[in-house]
Amino acid sequence: MHKSTALLAGKLILTMPVAYALLYPLLHPPVRGGVFKELALLGPWGSLAVAALFLGLVVLYCRDLARALILVQASARAATPRSVWLMLVIPYNFVEDFFIVANVARSLRQEAQSNPALHGIQHFGMLSGMAWCSAQIVSLLPHEIGSLAGVVALPFWIVHWRCIRRVNRLLATPALNAQASGAAHPIDRPL
Repeated sequence: MHKSTALLAGKLILTMPVAYALLYPLLHPPVRGGVFKELALLGPWGSLAVAALFLGLVVLYCRDLARALILVQASARAATPRSVWLMLVIPYNFVEDFFIVANVARSLRQEAQSNPALHGIQHFGMLSGMAWCSAQIVSLLPHEIGSLAGVVALPFWIVHWRCIRRVNRLLATPALNAQASGAAHPIDRPL
């Protein structure tokens, strides 16, 4: 079996328990907890508003992750910029998020070896990214531990997002200076 096919098969197999965890409160109505418990407290319209707001933030986060991959040299990329949009594919995203975070961090680390703009950075979000991904999985548990994990995931997600935005600013600054002087920069090259 080809390596990428085996990896996809593994991700899909890992997605099955995630899908079950997402459906569990619906299949067992007396067991309400985790994210569904908090959403139920808001009522249907409040739940929709929170879900729409969250989805909007995820789209902005994905845009920043894709930008990070666009800003690094193609030879440093561990994944394509388009791959981050898999974060919107539920329930597959719960597993894929780990790979997205790792690929972005790996790409940034690789870029830092040849790009002086990143030389002062020690961490590229791997720890905070893996923390929010892990807490997100635990948040699916239908009781107080799931609720607590959801609360814990949020600050780690914010820390990771801030890290990515900081790196994007550092990578874009030389590109903006190069554009102002008319010089070509890797960001100007087509994907």
